[in-house]
Amino acid sequence: MCAGLLAVAGCARFDSAQSQPFTTEPELAPGPTTTPTPPPPLPAKPFPKECPAPGVMQGCLESTSGLIMLPDSQSALVGERMTGAVKQVSVRAEPTVKTVIPVDPTGDGGLMDIVLSPTYSQDRLMYAYITTPTDNRVIRIADGDIPKPILTGIPKGTTGNRGSLIFSSPTTLMVQTGDAGNPALAADPASMAGKLLRIEQPTTVDQAPTTTALSGLGAAGGTCIDPADQSLYITDRTAGGDRLQRITKNSVVSEVWTWPDRPGVAGCAALDGTILVNLVDTKQTVAVRLSPDTGAVTGEPEVVRQDQHGHAWALQVSPDGNIWGATVNKTAGDAERLDDVVFPLFPQGGGFPRTNDEKT
Repeated sequence: MCAGLLAVAGCARFDSAQSQPFTTEPELAPGPTTTPTPPPPLPAKPFPKECPAPGVMQGCLESTSGLIMLPDSQSALVGERMTGAVKQVSVRAEPTVKTVIPVDPTGDGGLMDIVLSPTYSQDRLMYAYITTPTDNRVIRIADGDIPKPILTGIPKGTTGNRGSLIFSSPTTLMVQTGDAGNPALAADPASMAGKLLRIEQPTTVDQAPTTTALSGLGAAGGTCIDPADQSLYITDRTAGGDRLQRITKNSVVSEVWTWPDRPGVAGCAALDGTILVNLVDTKQTVAVRLSPDTGAVTGEPEVVRQDQHGHAWALQVSPDGNIWGATVNKTAGDAERLDDVVFPLFPQGGGFPRTNDEKT
């Protein structure tokens, strides 16, 4: 591994005032005028009570994608990449299906991520990043309604279709797109591939032009925001190595850490200058810590999870301060040995490991 001491690599902005739209306008909603195909009906009894898994949120899950922790810190919404299902899971109750989104799961496509509207309690809106037979796109789902497109035309490839979603403000949706297996697209300002995109006031009609916050990304890993200073962290995978990058509130972009051995960076979670990152291929979660004075990395990433529950992608902080992950064992080569679950990173409690003294 090799560390980058947050040397400035460029600048990007979260506000749209000084950003330019794409040279070629992206395809914004509304999409095709044909009536979308309704989602398939939900199964009458989708889950047998045959997946015992003490201490985790069980549900006979398929390989997961997006994860949303719910207010009680003991339940969550989790997406299944291959099936397009969004399921509500809990440590106490049998799972239920919230919705099934039609997706194309070929290659590494499918249901990539889900996020709730910042005003979900009022508008009941959820956003998803998905793969269709023709493209990757961002959609919006209202309770009881069919999915509606927000942003379409994100390039699709045989690989590099993953993406992530996060709200950087109550009105700004950040969209991480993969490079569709073609690094040249990530450097092309006319392409939406390999970018961190900004959608202001996401809507299905009269959407403002999408702007670019960061270019040159490889296969998408995940995004997270440190509430302490509003820095956004983003992971991606490139031919030269896996990366963790940072965009400060003042839009300074820097490389935090690189992994030349390419362990498969995925989802992240951040708090008070500590960034947890899932490494899928090595079945690890690591903690990267930054100095509060200089912003420099304080040392090698510390392994806080090794092998438990297998290959994990998503990572989220729950309201009570614990961290939960969701696994991708069925698509990472361990389908015969390991179930896919939503699990607590620190099952004995203790919350987020903010400093080197707070060992796990």
